[in-house]
Amino acid sequence: MNTIRTLALTSVAALISGTVVHAANLPVKAKAVEYVKACSLYGAGFYFIPGTDTCIKIGGSVRLDTTFNGGVYNAPYWQGGAGGNDLWTKDYFYSRSRINLSEDTRTATEYGVLRTFANVQMQWSQNVDSSGSSGYLGVDYAFIQFAGFTIGKAVSQFDPQWTLSRPTISSGMNQGSNDATGIQQIAYTATFGNGLSASVSVENAYAFRNAGVYNTANYLVGPGAGSFLTANYGVSSNTFLGNATGGDHIPDVVANVRLDQAWGSLHFATAFHNSTTGFYGSNESTGHPEDSLGYAFSGAAEFKNLPTGTNDSFKIEAAYGKGAAKYVFGGTTDTSGGGRYAKFDGSTLGFGYILDGVFGAGTGVQQSTAWEVSAYYEHYWDNKWRTSLFGNYSHISYGAAGDALLFSAFNSGRLGYSTSTGSATAGTLNANGSFDLGLVQIGTRTAWTPVQNLTLSAEFSYSHLGQDLNGTYTSTASGVTSKAAQTYQLKDQNLYNGSVQILRSF
Repeated sequence: MNTIRTLALTSVAALISGTVVHAANLPVKAKAVEYVKACSLYGAGFYFIPGTDTCIKIGGSVRLDTTFNGGVYNAPYWQGGAGGNDLWTKDYFYSRSRINLSEDTRTATEYGVLRTFANVQMQWSQNVDSSGSSGYLGVDYAFIQFAGFTIGKAVSQFDPQWTLSRPTISSGMNQGSNDATGIQQIAYTATFGNGLSASVSVENAYAFRNAGVYNTANYLVGPGAGSFLTANYGVSSNTFLGNATGGDHIPDVVANVRLDQAWGSLHFATAFHNSTTGFYGSNESTGHPEDSLGYAFSGAAEFKNLPTGTNDSFKIEAAYGKGAAKYVFGGTTDTSGGGRYAKFDGSTLGFGYILDGVFGAGTGVQQSTAWEVSAYYEHYWDNKWRTSLFGNYSHISYGAAGDALLFSAFNSGRLGYSTSTGSATAGTLNANGSFDLGLVQIGTRTAWTPVQNLTLSAEFSYSHLGQDLNGTYTSTASGVTSKAAQTYQLKDQNLYNGSVQILRSF
């Protein structure tokens, strides 16, 4: 019995020993590789790109908008076409679907953080994009930051730190300089500590900062004309009928000083803007005015953690421009129709133009003078509900010399409705006063965030177009989207519009 037990134990020991030796010869299972590692250096959402010391953040949003009694960007019906001409055939609502995708990469270097940022936008808009699946693709921002430099398509250095976080649904409000899609630039920023910084940049203002220059020898797009006169800023280099802007000769020079603190921020900026004109006549032999060098400056402030609530904020900004109207009238209300504002209401009409200046045969450019002030207050009722109130007043004038040139052109029928210089006359003006134009806009938005990164909001706004012309305008335009050919009394105009939005960010 002992012999059998000994043999059995010996056999088991041999088997275990053989197994251990065999197992020692097998490959050892590799330790799991951590392919995605969080990067906490630059805030939430960043991860290391595997095998590198570069951190990346991928984000974006899906946004659905519907505007009532207005156009794209929740802009009031100020332009031509069925909306601005107050025709029965106008759209009573306007819809748009948009997706934004962004990437943000950052790498620590001996010169500071090397950063790249890009935001690509795809959208489909009613009456803008083709039917079916065809839509619009654009690049809002694409820039590199390194050693204090910003190079590429980025927020203009003229605009305050909070320009992209105004508490409105969209950019259809007049609200000073608009930067919804960035400006090409080379900028350098110096930081001095305690939140103080200063920047200087050269920016390619063409075409978002060019309001256009009008040569009174030619036709200017007139009120009551059809929608075929419209040309979008940035798409066709603001080539609306009557724009006599020449080539892009000199970039804008912009500088700012900023202060960022826990209580809010301060921002002061200035810009020098050059407008190159076309010829007096049809070719080079007729000569041309000298370049028009304009300027603009602005001031802005933001106050956080107000007594009304820890998340509440109040923002205010003001801007002034001489021969640089788009630094003041920079909203997206002029995405169609060039620099024209016009609104019919029954047998009355109010209209005006946003231009850098005007010139006639043998004269220099008579620059426009523009200014604006905007304010925004936002209150959080709780962590899900918030309401904002906002308003703006914007004003432009052309002075006595500019008014004289405009009256001379318009009284002789230089208001056109065709895209050619020798077009038929859209109408004639029989008026006095001035071409001063003042726009008042007041609005409110309420937003609800039921879960994180999902926001439903509704906005309502009132707009008033105040013009200083006294008399009549007789329309002779024709076309299915043109206003009826008759005489209209010149009068201030009011307009109401609203918008709803669903926004999912990620």
